[in-house]
Amino acid sequence: MNILVGVTGGVAAYKVLDLIKLLKKESNEVFVIMTESATKMISPKLFEKASGNKVYINLFENNFDYKEVLKNRKVEHIKLADKCDVMVIAPATANIIGKLANGIADDFLTTTALAVTTPIIICPSMNVNMWNNPIVQENLNKLKSVGYQIINPTVGLLACGYEGVGRLEKTETINEEIIKLLKRNNSLKGKKVMITSGGTIEKIDEVRSIANRSSGKMGVALAEECYLRGAGVLLLRSKTSVKPRYLIKEKIFETAEELFQLIKVNIINTDLFFQVAAVSDFKVDKIIKGKISSDNSVNLKLTPQIKIVNQIKKLSPKTKLIAFKAEYGLSEEKLIKEAINKLKQSDSDFVIANDISRKDRGFESDDNEVYIISKNKPVKKIPLTSKREVAKDIIDYIL
Repeated sequence: MNILVGVTGGVAAYKVLDLIKLLKKESNEVFVIMTESATKMISPKLFEKASGNKVYINLFENNFDYKEVLKNRKVEHIKLADKCDVMVIAPATANIIGKLANGIADDFLTTTALAVTTPIIICPSMNVNMWNNPIVQENLNKLKSVGYQIINPTVGLLACGYEGVGRLEKTETINEEIIKLLKRNNSLKGKKVMITSGGTIEKIDEVRSIANRSSGKMGVALAEECYLRGAGVLLLRSKTSVKPRYLIKEKIFETAEELFQLIKVNIINTDLFFQVAAVSDFKVDKIIKGKISSDNSVNLKLTPQIKIVNQIKKLSPKTKLIAFKAEYGLSEEKLIKEAINKLKQSDSDFVIANDISRKDRGFESDDNEVYIISKNKPVKKIPLTSKREVAKDIIDYIL
């Protein structure tokens, strides 16, 4: 595996030499990027010796020639980003955290980090007052919300003489987290996964439509997690859904019928199918041409639509089906009962049930709390957490 290590200008930079040695023991290839400040702390030659590879520091080296770039179509920081399986930044100063959280790319490390599409681990190390600064914490939360993994610093005597939270976590612990990520990244390798995301839109006239509040965040979180685990992912995303961060293959739908047609065409040989999209149960019986006048009242006749989730096993019996069931204001007992009914009706392998009646979870929120119901396993509750963490837990459970 290829591991990219970013070293910034914190006093704890010398500890990263031990981390590299641990990573090399596991037969990993390690590439190091240092910031200019980091080179003032410790010699790049020590990192070259430890990693066995060139250390990258400057975006534009003395022999840089843009003509060569255009001729060969090769850019060093993009090549590094493309080849790495996991990136770890240690120590991560408040400065680098702030840059990444705000999309600033002004050196080799930040430019590479923004081009990486595999997991990134941030290992902060700084003075206790800097760590507790609300701006630093806000930046860390921003990074967490887009999928960065943060290994928090520990309590101890700091280089500045203060005592408190700010010491770089032990290199052995960081190494263990990297190995866990590497193992997770291969758990869906070679699998074909299809995921639906967002809410359908059914036309009333040429201006108005029936829709729902689904943001697509849960479906996209699952698509990203499957992608990071090595799966071949096809994301069927509604026109109004949020977009994934990575270059995941996707097809866009608007109506339930468009979604169903996309499923029928693409479901062959699919290993896992996540039916996450909020599909309208009804459509307007007759779409009105032009724009309905707002001067008079209008009666609309709604007709039931085909239940797409009930067709999946008929189209592809061997596909593992994971369906979602959103309910409003039900007790835990009733929510699980409804999920069990859906499990039977759709012949699903798993049903993920959640309550969308609260503003802090479900539709439009970044967080969720769900119950996983299956044929042969006890009900599993995933307590309120980010949808990215929910996606990880769901996939770990169904695998």
